[in-house]
Amino acid sequence: MSIYELKPRFQALLRPGVRRLARAGVTANQVTVTACVVSVALGLWLFFAAPGRWAFALVPLWMLLRMAFNAIDGMLAREHGQQSRLGAFLNELTDVVSDAALYAPFALVEPLGAFWVGALIVAAGLSEFAGALGPTVGASRRYDGPMGKSDRAFAFGALGLYVALGGPLPGFTALLMPLLTVLVAWTTVNRVRRALAEAGA
Repeated sequence: MSIYELKPRFQALLRPGVRRLARAGVTANQVTVTACVVSVALGLWLFFAAPGRWAFALVPLWMLLRMAFNAIDGMLAREHGQQSRLGAFLNELTDVVSDAALYAPFALVEPLGAFWVGALIVAAGLSEFAGALGPTVGASRRYDGPMGKSDRAFAFGALGLYVALGGPLPGFTALLMPLLTVLVAWTTVNRVRRALAEAGA
C-alpha cells in the first residue's frame, strides 16, 4: 500500500485546471522544470541561509504543491498529446534532484543526523532508478511502496511541520532516518522483484 495509489482521485480534482493550462499553451516540460527549480531553490535556501525552524513549515506546503505539479505534468503529457523523449528524462531526473534538495536541510536538524539523511537521499535515488528500469526488462515503470515518492513527501512534510512548530525532537527520533532508509531499501527490492515477476508473466 502506498499513498501513490490515491493519485487517480487527486488527478480527478486537478483535471479541469489542467485543461485550462493546456488551452493556455503551458507544456508538461515547463511544469516539470518549474517544480524542480522551486524545490532546489527552497532546499538550498533552508540549508545555506538557515532562516530558522519556522521556515521548515514551507516544506509541507511545497510538498503538497509539488505533488500537484507532478500530477499536472503527467496529465498534460498523457491527456493532451505532450509526451516526449525529453519529458521522460526530465520526469525521472528532476524528481531525484528535487528530493535530494528538499531532504538535505533536515541534516541540520538534531538528532536526525547528517549521515542518515545522506543515506536516505542515496536510497531514494536508487529506488526511483529501480522503478524506472522496469521497462528495460519488459515490465511497466514500477511505483511500488512502502516508501515511494509520495510516501516520502508525506513523511518529510509532517516532519517539516513538526520542526516548524519549534519543539525539540525527542532523542528516539534519531532512529527515524535509519527507519525511513530501510523502508526505502525495501521499496527498491519490491520494485525489482515485482518488475521481474511482471516481465516473467
